[in-house]
Amino acid sequence: MPEQTTETRESAVQEGGEVTTKQTVATSSSAQTYVKAELIIYWIVGILEAVLAFRVILSLLGANQGNPFAQLIYGVSTPFVMPFFGLFGYQFQYGVARFEIETVIAMAVYGLIGWGIAKLIRIGRA
Repeated sequence: MPEQTTETRESAVQEGGEVTTKQTVATSSSAQTYVKAELIIYWIVGILEAVLAFRVILSLLGANQGNPFAQLIYGVSTPFVMPFFGLFGYQFQYGVARFEIETVIAMAVYGLIGWGIAKLIRIGRA
């Protein structure tokens, strides 16, 4: 059974006019956990999408492989794009300017997976 916290807020104005308000707010810690989990999923997918977008741009411009930034982006993103290499029969080469359709498809797939996981978390919260 989810833990629930109840908070009561009261306010009263006596002198000018008599107004009394009592409000009870119930919050569920498990609901907050679901929201945090959903946000974490969106953050992780967002960071992955940003790295993959940098990879597309660097590949499109034929980035120098000797550059540490290009090495970092390619090194971090390669494990995520590798399942999609060979999907269209292109030979992958670093340092050659080309549009990496594999990376764009990887972005779409990981975006959909992240969105689906976040929606499942939201369903679990309901």
